[in-house]
Amino acid sequence: MNSVRNGKRLRKTESEESYEINNSLYRSDIGCYFTRLLLLAKGICLEKVYFCTRMNKIAEYRKLLGVDKTVELKELKAIYRNLMKEWHPDKFQDTHESKLEAEEKSKAFIEAYHFLVSVAPETNAQQAEQYSEMIKSSRIIDFQYKTQTLLVNFADGSSYEYFGLPRNIYLKLVNSDAPDRFARRHIYHSFVYRKVSKAVTA
Repeated sequence: MNSVRNGKRLRKTESEESYEINNSLYRSDIGCYFTRLLLLAKGICLEKVYFCTRMNKIAEYRKLLGVDKTVELKELKAIYRNLMKEWHPDKFQDTHESKLEAEEKSKAFIEAYHFLVSVAPETNAQQAEQYSEMIKSSRIIDFQYKTQTLLVNFADGSSYEYFGLPRNIYLKLVNSDAPDRFARRHIYHSFVYRKVSKAVTA
């Protein structure tokens, strides 16, 4: 793989090639699907889409809806509803392109809203008692780590995502003799998180 500079073709370094390969793979990731919707809503060409971390996505979703991290759920819901009314596809019947654009923007708003609700402090506060009991009593079954996002599957069937988790913390979790204890001390209350799936009830 080569690049051109000042009319001369230069060979890219292994790190540059690895970066491009990784980004190519990430562009097929499900997380990038939501990023594509967001960028479509903002009128950015899909060919310029690159994979972003979950933390970047939180910031982008907030920007899309015009809110910051202090927004309360009631206000967030009102803003979301107003945007959905403004961009309802039924209002854009003039051309197929305008209707398609409205549909894509509506999808982006929906994804942004539900994601922000899932990581909102109010949501976590409402689930605090249940969450505290779960991390005390339910053991880790397995976990996955990608781009500073840790997905933890628990014995009760529930799953949680933790965002912005540095790789060194992940490696300490992997090498820990007591991963449950390590996670309780260094992960569960230290990073932005959301519930991905509920516990399985008998």
